[in-house]
Amino acid sequence: MRRAAVILVALVLTPSAAADPPRAGVTHVHVPPGTSTVEYGRQLFAANCATCHGPAGEGVLTPMRGAGDVTGLGPSLQGVGALAADFYLRTGYMPLADPHRQPRRSAVLFSEPELHALVAYVASLAPGPAIPAPDPKSGNLAAGQQLFTENCAGCHQVAAEGGYVTGAVAPPLEDATSVQIAEAVRIGPYLMPRFSKKQISDGQLSSIVRYVQYAKHPDDRGGWAIGHVGPVPEGLVTWFIGIAAVVAAAMVIGKRLHS
Repeated sequence: MRRAAVILVALVLTPSAAADPPRAGVTHVHVPPGTSTVEYGRQLFAANCATCHGPAGEGVLTPMRGAGDVTGLGPSLQGVGALAADFYLRTGYMPLADPHRQPRRSAVLFSEPELHALVAYVASLAPGPAIPAPDPKSGNLAAGQQLFTENCAGCHQVAAEGGYVTGAVAPPLEDATSVQIAEAVRIGPYLMPRFSKKQISDGQLSSIVRYVQYAKHPDDRGGWAIGHVGPVPEGLVTWFIGIAAVVAAAMVIGKRLHS
């Protein structure tokens, strides 16, 4: 339970046909005026996501060739709610060219209206969790640090700078918004465990979010932060500098004694 690590695969939205150069790999859909948001999302989903998730979001469990000669393979989205769709789309994790690889944060490939429509459509497939609304200002910074240290630092480091775990990379959290941090905690994507409200309450989650946001620009009183990589690496650097200084002093003293 102490590994709140990596952020990853669950919504493999696969690119289909060619698109505009700034957002290649996405098929944009022209929707007549008066079309509902959910219907707009359904059309976008059919053009960009159905190859991997099925026409009705039921999932594709056996690899198969789909639109654009793309191999379709992805989990069911029925019941994931707006929570998972919003997280994976707004972090740029999806569309994903290879469902066997760890998604990485990248440019968001859909416009804001398209994101809104896709999230609404996925949420309409079946009842599911809504997008969380953390309140960092109401959180306790000290409590957030303790909770993060106990549950997340094993993979992300206490400074939230990211790290490596077996078979994956725990990403740094410097670009994560408050909502995305809360979404990741509730989703538990890829190797990261999912934390329910019984394990981490909404109040505790707000404290964690407050600490992560603080860790992006901490108060570095009294010293050199060394990129905020954490106390152990910083301590090692201090030891190396101290050892080098002692050796240099010993060499100078030795030369004087023999001169």
